[in-house]
Amino acid sequence: MGEYILEMNGICKYFPGVKALDNVSLKVRPGTVHALMGENGAGKSTLMKCLFGIYQENAGEIILDGQQQNITSSKMALDLGVSMIHQELHPIRYRPVMENIWLGRFPKKGIAVSHKQMYEKTRKLFQQLDLNIDPAVLAGTLSASTLQLVEIAKAVSYDSKIIIMDEPTSSLTEDEVGRLFKIINQLRSEGRAIIYISHKMEEILKISDEVTIMRDGTYVGTWPSAELTTDLIIKRMVGRDLTNRFPVKNYETGTETILEVSHLTSANPRSFKDVSFTLHRGEILGIGGLVGAQRTELVESIFGLRSIASGEMQIDGKPYHAKNVADAKNHKIALLTEERRATGIFGCLSILDNTVIAAQKQYAHGGVLNDKARMDAATDSNARLRTKTPSMNELIQNLSGGNQQKVLLARWLLTEPDILILDEPTRGIDVGAKYEIYTIMQSLAAQGKGIIMISSEMPELLGMSDRVMVMCAGRESGILNKEDADQVKVMELATQFMN
Repeated sequence: MGEYILEMNGICKYFPGVKALDNVSLKVRPGTVHALMGENGAGKSTLMKCLFGIYQENAGEIILDGQQQNITSSKMALDLGVSMIHQELHPIRYRPVMENIWLGRFPKKGIAVSHKQMYEKTRKLFQQLDLNIDPAVLAGTLSASTLQLVEIAKAVSYDSKIIIMDEPTSSLTEDEVGRLFKIINQLRSEGRAIIYISHKMEEILKISDEVTIMRDGTYVGTWPSAELTTDLIIKRMVGRDLTNRFPVKNYETGTETILEVSHLTSANPRSFKDVSFTLHRGEILGIGGLVGAQRTELVESIFGLRSIASGEMQIDGKPYHAKNVADAKNHKIALLTEERRATGIFGCLSILDNTVIAAQKQYAHGGVLNDKARMDAATDSNARLRTKTPSMNELIQNLSGGNQQKVLLARWLLTEPDILILDEPTRGIDVGAKYEIYTIMQSLAAQGKGIIMISSEMPELLGMSDRVMVMCAGRESGILNKEDADQVKVMELATQFMN
């Protein structure tokens, strides 16, 4: 084996109407963490899918351990020592964790599957990685962050020489990120190579040895991470200086109350209780807290997705109780959900259908859909968000995660909401696309919309919110004005009821 465990030279990949990869190269050394960075749509995931056999490149070569390979399937990639943790999780929710890990390679006793062996192998794997997860628990009962750790364990179980991690920390808490880095350092010391895709600059600079940057499907360059700074990475990613991470606010925050929530308590006794807050027109109200704080459950109840045991809500001073989602929509409320793959996109439908589906009645006359009106609305709404796509007829599942998120935001803007609830709106989105979404949020607030934003990213929470409500263990632990909010105060409130 030479200096590199992996060489990808001159990789090109075409889809109908778009050149996704144009002469891209990547060279990875054994025993290193090699970060792959670029804006959404830069081609990072497409390049990795070529390496993992999901796509076949149209031109170029892949060399593993000095041997040129034509990787035609994911099974072949795994056999060659390449495994991949995907950005979007697809667990088999009604089967145990251990079956999810060993799917397709169950340990057997004779011709029968040995669940005893499977349980023991999984237990040892989790013990090796310091994961406290019951191998027999159903995958569907676990949180997104725990499922992410299960996926990481599954990739390690293949004993691969190269492990691709696509946004591995997007659902992880700070403690879980620390645990992941410990696992990565362990794998690195064993001589394995990690290809690490992330938009989180601080993580990249902390964990990686080298960084390759892509832009618009092309190769920009590779540098030792020790030579890079956040500003330098951003400049090379977007091809320009991005001096401010958040747009300058040029409007006054409103004082008129649009939503009032009083002593709201969930019908689920393990969820939120006695939560009160107000939302003003023209305000961005941030909701902070750690995983398990019940932030998502709270906003889903406001949107009619979960039952409420007690408490009251008012919109514009009039009583409001959402019996269901249709009721919430009729009251001009929209919700961008946390898990876009599970509860947001319809993967097998086009961008056009995904965009107009929440406002479909507007484009029907006499029971017949007006295709031109639907197309015009979808095109206009996505143009405002600069969604990168060859056409509105493209399947949404073929877009990058960030562009999928833009389509979902375009969907809800078509319903013309007065209250827009955004649950982790920029998760897995690059810095340039984040700025565009922040600009849209401020534009909507300037029009007098009320915006509730859940965010686990502290800079986003502090940089975009006019006020920050912090939750802990299902309770509201405090509300901070922008000028009073800082990281220390938010974390103090986020852990207030844990002592």
